[in-house]
Amino acid sequence: MIDEAVTLLACPHCGAGLDADPPTLLCESGHTFDVARHGYVSLLSGGGGKFTGDSAEMVAARADFLASGRYDPVMDAVADVADGPHVLDVGVGTGHYLARVLDTVGGDAVGIGVDVSKAAARRAARAHPRAAAVVADVWTALPVRTGTIDTALSVFSPRNVPELARVLAPTGRLVVVTPTDRHLQELVTSLDLVRVDEHKTRRLGDSLAGTFERTDRRAVGYTMTLGPDDVAAVVGMGPSARHVTPAELAARVTALPTPIEVTVAVTVSVYRPAAV
Repeated sequence: MIDEAVTLLACPHCGAGLDADPPTLLCESGHTFDVARHGYVSLLSGGGGKFTGDSAEMVAARADFLASGRYDPVMDAVADVADGPHVLDVGVGTGHYLARVLDTVGGDAVGIGVDVSKAAARRAARAHPRAAAVVADVWTALPVRTGTIDTALSVFSPRNVPELARVLAPTGRLVVVTPTDRHLQELVTSLDLVRVDEHKTRRLGDSLAGTFERTDRRAVGYTMTLGPDDVAAVVGMGPSARHVTPAELAARVTALPTPIEVTVAVTVSVYRPAAV
């Protein structure tokens, strides 16, 4: 756990800042948190959450697919609009997007990746030497100090709007990546996968209205050529993996033409805290 990232963290129980006392983190009230041997720290505040973390199989599928470079244009678009030395990725997954941002911003930039999945946190802890991985429930108070974050990322992940507004610096920015209804449409149709809500863009705007103002919006679209293993990975890393067994997915993939051209269609939106 890098010291620069620890200075951005807050105790999930009392909200006080955390200090490093390897192999633990502790706050002035005496709450202590062990840094796992895998490099992440759990700052769960206790109680049940609204969101179930990705399984180890889903995280492995995401790591394989993102390592192939097929989502690199999306990562580049995210990194292009990020700025500032303190980066927070909420729903960090494998840490690929956070690592790309830190490499692009450069300098002394440090990142915190938050995910409720321990399997994801284990991957994210190894994603970049200037990134720290934290297990926490994004629907509760984020274990991050108020007003310390320059860029917050929400890439295909849920958004706790009040908490994102709290942790962002007054000049900070929120970068949100959402799929359009054309994203992976060939697989959605052929494999009967979970569909993107056609009103997703409007719902995003409604959820942020009054708290954030949009300053930029970029469409990222292209096609990629996928073989059977690629298809299994891209499906296995997303929400459809929760609704179809591996055997069912394998049978459906076998029936697809090989290779198959698949559409990538996402929107990268940038927001700033609304003027009060």
